[in-house]
Amino acid sequence: MEIVKDSDVRTAYQLLKNAVTHTPLQYDRYLSEKYQANILFKREDLQKVRSFKLRGAYYAIKKLSSDQLKKGVVCASAGNHAQGVAYTCHELNTQAAIFMPSTTPNQKVSQVQFFGGDNVEIFLIGDTFDASATAARKYCEENNMTFIDPFNDPNIIAGQGTLALEMMTDAEREGFKPDYVLAAIGGGGLISGVSSYVKNTSPTTKVIGVEPAGAPSMQAAFDNDGPVELAEIDKFVDGAAVKKVGEITYTHTNKYVDGLVTVEEGLVCSTILEMYGKQAIIAEPAGALSVAALEPLKDEIKGKTVICIISGGNNDINRMAEIEERSLMYEGLKHYFVVSFPQRPGALKEFVTEVLGPDDDITRFEYTKKINRGAGPVILGILLKRKEDLPALLKNIEQFDPNYIDLSENQTLYGLLV
Repeated sequence: MEIVKDSDVRTAYQLLKNAVTHTPLQYDRYLSEKYQANILFKREDLQKVRSFKLRGAYYAIKKLSSDQLKKGVVCASAGNHAQGVAYTCHELNTQAAIFMPSTTPNQKVSQVQFFGGDNVEIFLIGDTFDASATAARKYCEENNMTFIDPFNDPNIIAGQGTLALEMMTDAEREGFKPDYVLAAIGGGGLISGVSSYVKNTSPTTKVIGVEPAGAPSMQAAFDNDGPVELAEIDKFVDGAAVKKVGEITYTHTNKYVDGLVTVEEGLVCSTILEMYGKQAIIAEPAGALSVAALEPLKDEIKGKTVICIISGGNNDINRMAEIEERSLMYEGLKHYFVVSFPQRPGALKEFVTEVLGPDDDITRFEYTKKINRGAGPVILGILLKRKEDLPALLKNIEQFDPNYIDLSENQTLYGLLV
């Protein structure tokens, strides 16, 4: 199997340097003080299509023959690879059929159309990337077009690796010697390109891959000595929600990457909000993975120099309410219950005064009175000021209704009711 080396990345860089943006490497004071380390950001959210994916897509398509370009290309993507392909096809005036999961945020779909213009046709098929990819490959074969893989291709990997060349060059110029480089993993194209360049040019730098807890496909590959399809995934971190990594990307990761970290989706949400509030950076969930990983690695990175690759900034503003909700639940501040209320005047006042603490707030209250019944169920959302107040709240709710249901312990009910 062909292994991408640093020389391949340099070759790709020469072709790409006038086509992509050389994104900045920025020192972050806030996180550096928080983690007692030197934290730097590689800002791929500032790339032309707001993600690193343009690099691999442009390089892979540019390497095609004139005959292949004439017939057009096909790709499958959760959004960012599609934008890279669309932008490239518009620049090179070739046609693209782009397959995206039906769950892709509208912001990413509209951006693909914007970047590609008349050069792209979009197909929204399947609930996951993998389902969309299956449809794309079938369409590709039927129409004798070229498939541009989002990650499992040496040219894609070499293209993505060019950000590492920029990053390491800038770090050296600014007097930083990175001890760690943290990069997100979806299908593995980014981590493969980054690690192949970094480990061949700075062997002492540790490269850590970061996956969402709901889609740890590379960890599953490591556990099974090769890529394996996950039975189900949480699609929230859509840019990294891949059921199965590639054979080529697994080989590169196994060869070059020093470790894997999984982070909870709730921590990713808290990180997105913190980055927006502290650094004025709008990161998409996959783009925030590397920064979120600082928390579980905080003891290990103390006193070290760490580069976090912010891989993308295509975040749909309509998702911010869900992001805040997940963050509050992860932080232990927001909780949902089903509580039986007596069907008599004053029951709610009794609950507020005797069950809630002085700083607790009701954020949701859904109640339908049942005729000829002494009590009725209420869906309650409660926001705490401090997570330490939870034990007292639970004790008070149990005294009010010994048969209450904590929805955090029943994800099926939570999904139906909240």
